[in-house]
Amino acid sequence: MPEFGFDDSDITWRTIEGFDHIAYCILSVDEEARIVDLLFRFAANERIALHRHMADYRTFVVQGELRIYRPDGTLKEIRPVGSYVAAAAGGEPHREGGGDRDAIVYFTNRNVDGPIYEILDDRHDIIATFGVPEFKALLEAQSG
Repeated sequence: MPEFGFDDSDITWRTIEGFDHIAYCILSVDEEARIVDLLFRFAANERIALHRHMADYRTFVVQGELRIYRPDGTLKEIRPVGSYVAAAAGGEPHREGGGDRDAIVYFTNRNVDGPIYEILDDRHDIIATFGVPEFKALLEAQSG
């Protein structure tokens, strides 16, 4: 069976200063339905900041593999291309990253009521949050 790749050449990837090894493209922010949809690109063989998911979410790995790391840096899980996961808010803080190539993952965040992500330092203190207002502002900047 032939292998097909995901062509992201028409996606304008954005980054946020201070957040290494990750790029995003916001697809939709629906305040009324409390849903935020976006694509993330995780750099190959790198890890993003420690964080916690504060809204229910679903993911679909479009390219590569998504690696999940525990706070101590040990590998917890590998989600290969085509993997779909539905999970509730909360859970263990973790880091994510790409495998041997950049991973592209579709995220849909549901039932958003406050922060979607809490960004944590190594002591698990909150250093930043991203919720609907932040994603709405990023979408407006992305569209402008």
